[in-house]
Amino acid sequence: MTPQASSAPHRARLLVRGAVQGVGFRPFVYRLAREMSLAGFVQNTPAGVLIEVEGDAAAVALFQARLLAEKPMPALIHGCEVQVLQPSRATGFMIHSSLPGAAKSAGVQPDLALCPECRAELFDRSNRRYHYAFLNCTQCGPRYSVLLDLPYDRPNTTMREFTLCPRCQAEYDLPSDRRFHAQPNACPECGPALSGTSLSDAAWALSLGLIVALKGIGGFQLLADARDESAVARLRLRKHREAKPLALMLPSLDAARALCFVSEDEAALLESPAAPVVLLRPRPGNGIAPNVAGPSAYCGVMLPYSPLHHLLMSLYPFPIVATSGNRSEEPIATGNEEALERLGSIADCFVLHNRPIARPCDDSVARIIHGAPSLVRRARGYAPLPIAVEGPLSPVLATGGHLKNTVAIALERQVVLSQHIGDLESPEAREQFERTIHDLTRLYEFRPEAVACDLHPDYASTLWASRCGLPVVHVQHHEAHIAACAAENHVAGPYLGVAFDGAGLGRDSTIWGGEFFGVDGSSYSRIAHLRAFPLPGGEAAIREGWRAAAGVWFACGELAEVPSALLPVLTRRLNSPHTSSVGRLFDAVASILGLVSGNAFEGHAAMLLERCATACDTSSAYPLEDGDWRPMIGEIRNDLRRGVAHSLIAARFHNALAVWVGEMAHKTKLHQVVLSGGVFQNRYLTERVVALLESQGHVVFVHRQAPPNDGGLALGQAVIAGRR
Repeated sequence: MTPQASSAPHRARLLVRGAVQGVGFRPFVYRLAREMSLAGFVQNTPAGVLIEVEGDAAAVALFQARLLAEKPMPALIHGCEVQVLQPSRATGFMIHSSLPGAAKSAGVQPDLALCPECRAELFDRSNRRYHYAFLNCTQCGPRYSVLLDLPYDRPNTTMREFTLCPRCQAEYDLPSDRRFHAQPNACPECGPALSGTSLSDAAWALSLGLIVALKGIGGFQLLADARDESAVARLRLRKHREAKPLALMLPSLDAARALCFVSEDEAALLESPAAPVVLLRPRPGNGIAPNVAGPSAYCGVMLPYSPLHHLLMSLYPFPIVATSGNRSEEPIATGNEEALERLGSIADCFVLHNRPIARPCDDSVARIIHGAPSLVRRARGYAPLPIAVEGPLSPVLATGGHLKNTVAIALERQVVLSQHIGDLESPEAREQFERTIHDLTRLYEFRPEAVACDLHPDYASTLWASRCGLPVVHVQHHEAHIAACAAENHVAGPYLGVAFDGAGLGRDSTIWGGEFFGVDGSSYSRIAHLRAFPLPGGEAAIREGWRAAAGVWFACGELAEVPSALLPVLTRRLNSPHTSSVGRLFDAVASILGLVSGNAFEGHAAMLLERCATACDTSSAYPLEDGDWRPMIGEIRNDLRRGVAHSLIAARFHNALAVWVGEMAHKTKLHQVVLSGGVFQNRYLTERVVALLESQGHVVFVHRQAPPNDGGLALGQAVIAGRR
């Protein structure tokens, strides 16, 4: 550009779409424009964030580049449309009030971990927020958990109960301050306060082996000393959580590295604004009680993400269990009185505060798979960030599955996926499911034209859909899994969809879970599947893996291996539905190996098999041609008789599944392969499948924004139904 051209006056209109509220995006735009001596304004509108800038043409062009390059780190931009306007000779730059209906396009920001600047203030004795448990700025602090309505302004949050003092108000009003328009801004003079057990007494209680209930950002957590096996056992007994792994909170990244192997990718994930629980490989002899991780080969580790956590861990700098503040099968508690009633039989003391929580939001769980984060549970730090998809969607509400439930709404070219709700087994969980639907539709002023749900008629989410009064679109379970992964990765054109899962009702009324689909547009063709076997006892076999093993032995003709009580049941085909589920095959193999006879929680047996496999590095695999597992089971039995190590058997089993996927991709000659379903939470299996497929020249897609398990079903349902 010539100097003459660059000095010409220029005005540009930018329409920014994405999740940019609650992270200081408008103040950032304001400061950037003022710094560059540009005139104009920034404003929330129903279409997105509207920015008009006017000034030197070169400066306007640089502004556009810096806008995207220097945006606040938590801001999520899906698109930026630029239009050239006639210069208006305007002066000054303003933040205009939000237009009516702006809430509909606003992406709600999740709760964000304490930023380095606020952490420095927290421990600065000269700072007026020294040791204040509720400090925050535009880069950190509560968002979704305090939001009552959109747009995201203080009167629309639970912080409206706290009037800003003069000094906090001055920060809020000053464009150069990092708390400019920080809606939860507060200090000890005007903000929320702690009550109940003091933090120093809570630290003392932990040292005595007691259980502490702490009111966090999105709900209560139950804490115990992770080095104390008896304290962890009491927590498990009182919470009715027999074997499922418990998460750890450690005071720092250095502490995490001392206890676990931490890659650079894992370190970045631990210290990210989302601050999820990250699954890490533990170091031998790390001092953590053996009943913390349970059957998992990994430790779930998170770092302190709120000022309250940082303060507690400064007083008690040791590993602590930090698990959801609930009884088994119930949502987490959020209110003080509610927690005292529901958690009174679990916790020995309570750390409370008076900042209301608008909605429960559990800790997210993630792991690094094939060099990038993959979510196991999508909640705090991620929900309800919108997931951009290709093409417009009709306004559809998706109700998800029965386990690991989430719900979703389709908003034109994006899907808003709710936080993790959980299994819909209890009345309390089903009430939270309904509240979440009401919450999302109200916040986004969303009026669905149809509701999407699973094919299974007995899922609580399906029953709700049938009663809601809207047209219902039933979506097959595994097609929804594949659609979710394809949508978040913007996969176009024909592809091979691989769905390895625990259970889902198939179109032939059998239980699917080891499926291959040829997908082209909205057409899903089931082209192959795992050889089916009976599940004696039906749903009981999902909880009791020895029943799945009996079904496998029966299908192999090995009747001597079948318990006598089940032989007539299988022979007469009494309550013995057939399944093609890879998840149930994991249960059967784990039982045959003697690792576990039943599932204390979903995925229990699979977790033990993965743990076994990680102890062995081999590329050898059992035969699994065309999904026929019978020769493999015969070889497993022979290896057991020969005394072959369980780790080698487990590794060969995993490798057999990977080789089968590779064979199917080769047969179909489909270049793109999409992997989904709860079995692909298994890092050992997933990384072997991806490596094998890529070595064959395929392009492989795995989940990054939604979980591969049933927590991602609502995304797939919304996309399939929204495109119909």
